[in-house]
This record gives sequence, structure tokens and C-alpha cells, in this order.
Amino acid sequence: MIKSKKKDIRKLSSDKIKDFLVENGEKGFRAKQIQDWLWKSSVTSFDEMTNVSKKTRELLNEHFEILPISVFKAQQSSDGTIKSAFQLHDKHLVEGVLIPAEPRMTACISSQVGCSLTCSFCATGYMDRKRNLDAAEIYDQVVAIDKQAQDAFSTGLTNIVYMGMGEPLLNYKNVLESVDKITSPNGLGMSAKRITVSTAGIAKMIRKLGDDEVKFNLALSLHAANDEKRNKIMPINEQNTLEVLREALKYYFSKTKNPVTYEYIVFNNFNDSLQDAEELYQFTKHLPSKVNIIEYNPISEADFLNAKVDKIQRFADYLSKKGVNVHVRRSRGKDIDAACGQLANKEK
Repeated sequence: MIKSKKKDIRKLSSDKIKDFLVENGEKGFRAKQIQDWLWKSSVTSFDEMTNVSKKTRELLNEHFEILPISVFKAQQSSDGTIKSAFQLHDKHLVEGVLIPAEPRMTACISSQVGCSLTCSFCATGYMDRKRNLDAAEIYDQVVAIDKQAQDAFSTGLTNIVYMGMGEPLLNYKNVLESVDKITSPNGLGMSAKRITVSTAGIAKMIRKLGDDEVKFNLALSLHAANDEKRNKIMPINEQNTLEVLREALKYYFSKTKNPVTYEYIVFNNFNDSLQDAEELYQFTKHLPSKVNIIEYNPISEADFLNAKVDKIQRFADYLSKKGVNVHVRRSRGKDIDAACGQLANKEK
């Protein structure tokens, strides 16, 4: 692939665009117009910028490019879930999912091409990490999935979760920049309280979220509340033990006052006993939080199975009686490549 000499305009700040325009004899105020077209109107070509003169558009076309993502393949489940493989400008694929569940319309988006964390139950964990996504590539997933929601359900997105391919906190700068573009009045204008960033547990970056006093929600993919079990399924736990994570989460809460969500997939005969539920309670009781118990979508690369329905309910009831704010999230898209990474892995 021949590398373009043009610069990706969405990587430039408004000030940089303004400097370029002034240096080329254009009016500085055009920078605000251009930024609005890029981030509020989500245009994918300079020719769509109708209040910018043809001469200015030709100048932009000569020096810059816009590199939007495109839908490579989409699957729609019988329950309404739409899963898409998005193609990036360099032909890599990432996944995004539209999850319609009254009253919510949720976009699940990716932050990396592949993943470096090798969680044993996750399809993405069996893919190499190729690169981080740019802020614009993350933003584009939201725009594309919102369009799918409008087309299929005549309503826009209500929520965004960074729970797709990759570990968001290992792409910290671009993830936070993408949140800014999504929430800014000069962008999509969505409330930060409607956004959740999910991490497998990078303690020092959880602390950094606290230092940066982020407004969005944080979720920890826990899946086991003792170190021996968590080490088996999530190697990241060896450097970020439960005790280290607990202290990082306390610090995060002290800075942001945002409750934490714990995600817990219940695997058959692995972490589904009442003893496991007690350990989960002991871990979560230290700060305001909620627990999402998640049904597992099995993958061919791993031997894990979803726990039995009655066992999941008994697990949830145990936590509820302890005063835990607990929700059981039923699996979506079972009749398509529902597990994270499956569709992109198949199409690569």
C-alpha cells in the first residue's frame, strides 16, 4: 500500500488548522467551520463542507485527507443485535455492536486492533495486537452504529461502552480524546454519564483516571475474586493482583466519586459456586458499586461454558441478599458471531 503524503486532518487541533489556513492566505475563522464539519456533522470528504469556499476545499484536498472507517460486514441477530466488522484505512478490521434493549440503545466499541492481554476466555485474546485505534477511528464507530440504530429502530444511541476489542487503558490518550469528541458540544454532544470504559485491570491507569477526574463510568472485568482463579483466566492479574486493583479503585473513587461497575462472567464449574459469590461480595463491598453478571458466549478456542441458568440465579440471589446492587445481563446475539473478536477473527 502506497503511503499518502497528505496529513490526516482529524489528528490536527483547531489551532493547527487555523495556523495552516492563515499561512495559506485563508481566514482563521474557517478552522472552526472545518472542525464543526468533522466532529459535529461527521463528514467524510471536504466536498461536503458546503459553507467553505471551493478554493478552500481544494486547498484542504491538496494537503489533507479524512480516513473514515467503513462497514466491511454486518450481521443482525434475531434479537435485533447488529454486529459489524469495520474496516480501517489500512485494511485492519475491528468490531462494533449495536445492542437494542429497552429503554437503551447501546453501542459497544473497540479501542485496539486485536489485544495484548491473552485472557483465555476471550476471542480477541487469541489475536495479536496490531495497533491502537486513533481517536477518530473510535469516534467513527459511534457514528456508524448510531446510523444503524436510526435505520433499524428509528432512534439514536443512548449509551456507549468501550467493551469491544482491545484494552482501552492501554490506548489511554486516544480513548480519552475520543470521549472528548463524543461528549463535546463541538462534537456529538453526548453525556459522559452515558459512557462506560471497561478495563481488564491496569492499576496504574485506573489511578490516572482518578487523577484526570474523568466524568465517564468505569467498569472492571473481574470474572474471579480470588487471585489463583483470576491468574488462570486473566494473566494481567499476575502484575495487577486483586489487592492492588482494590486500592487503585478506592483511589479512583476518592477522586471522581463515580461508583464502579464489576463485570463477572459466570463460567460453568469454575467461578459459579456460592463461595465464589462470597469472595465477589468481599471484593466489592469497599466502595459504591454494582455487579453485572454476564452470560458467556462460548468460543471455539476455549473450553469454557456458560453456567446453568439456575446456578446463575442462585449466585445473583446470594449477592442481592448481601445488599449488592446486582444485575444479570442475558447474552445477546447468540445466533451470530456474538463473542468479542469472533467476527473480525473470521474475516481477517
